[in-house]
Amino acid sequence: MNNKPIIAVIGAGLGGAAAGALLQQAGYPTKVYEQAPAFSRLGAGIHLGPNVMKVMRRIGIEDKLNTMGSHPDHWFSRNGLTGEYQSRIPLGDFAREHYGAAYITVHRGDLHELMVSTLDQENLFFDKRLVDVDDQVGKVRMTFADGTTEEADLVIGADGVNSQIREKLLGSEAPIYSGWVAHRAIISAEKLKAYDLDFEACVKWWSEDRHMMVYFVTGDEKEYYYVTGVPEPEWNHGTSFVDSSREEMREAFKGYHPTVQALIDCTETVTKWPLLERNPLPLWHDNRLVLLGDACHPMKPHMAQGAAMAIEDAAMLVRCLEEVGAHDYRDVFELYRTNRFERASRVQKVSHNNTWLRQDEDPAWVFGYDVFETPLKAPETVSEESPA
Repeated sequence: MNNKPIIAVIGAGLGGAAAGALLQQAGYPTKVYEQAPAFSRLGAGIHLGPNVMKVMRRIGIEDKLNTMGSHPDHWFSRNGLTGEYQSRIPLGDFAREHYGAAYITVHRGDLHELMVSTLDQENLFFDKRLVDVDDQVGKVRMTFADGTTEEADLVIGADGVNSQIREKLLGSEAPIYSGWVAHRAIISAEKLKAYDLDFEACVKWWSEDRHMMVYFVTGDEKEYYYVTGVPEPEWNHGTSFVDSSREEMREAFKGYHPTVQALIDCTETVTKWPLLERNPLPLWHDNRLVLLGDACHPMKPHMAQGAAMAIEDAAMLVRCLEEVGAHDYRDVFELYRTNRFERASRVQKVSHNNTWLRQDEDPAWVFGYDVFETPLKAPETVSEESPA
């Protein structure tokens, strides 16, 4: 008889899907609730560094991802105006040898579909938008927008930057608009053949106050993706994104290198998204509720590590459950927070400052990390403050 507690995961994004898959794999009766009406191939590109691929290995999808994704040999940083190289960070074989797994870039929707497919489909529920949670003695009662209610012993809030679970713990507070937007577009690589230019597998074009990150999102290199970081003082659209245009892109990247201009010329559709953040939260858990990913540490995407932190969170949370025993859940949650707060806060800070790999540096503290092997720190041994 399985005497493990029933766990509910709110949100089936990348962090929630990782949590659900690892919990079910470990034998926990786990239900995953997603507010979207159905799965769809949303998003665009995403980086999966060796630190994340080690979690994918544990879930059992590393080989499929290696086949699915593009394998850049380097992360290049180039001056946006002159094209001069600012850094050449080795990936490819170097990453496999030195960090213990591949570094790939892939379409976020393809990754998400693969991760969701690993879940027990009978315990995955779409169109379930959480509207209230009552952390009662002995159980948590969840109420959804469709009027249904469910109960669980423990609830994981993997429900993103506007998390209902975070609101339950800390009250209602809007995320902070960072003053930056991201333009996102996917280009058919076939169009790029008309240009006598080098479209590298993973390159970030920089100038003083903006950038464009570009990479392939499929193993066959048929889809080329860019995402920008551009200052924009206010976001008053009232939506999570708006349509942009080639004209807006040309204005934002006026004077940039011909390779960037070619990408803009080949753009058919482009969207613009506000980049939202929160300051490091004072509370990640209370009683039977616990947060992970963007619910507790949303960040700019400028390190390409936001989803990675959510996936690492999920793995560490399950590791702590197994280490301590789920019936001592308060100790589990505090051990989890202790072993995630410092790293997540450091990544938040570097992402905010947008300095990652702009110049040659050693990325081993990020890529070489193994959430399953790193020694666990006892709660009293860790500083509560974000690293400087």
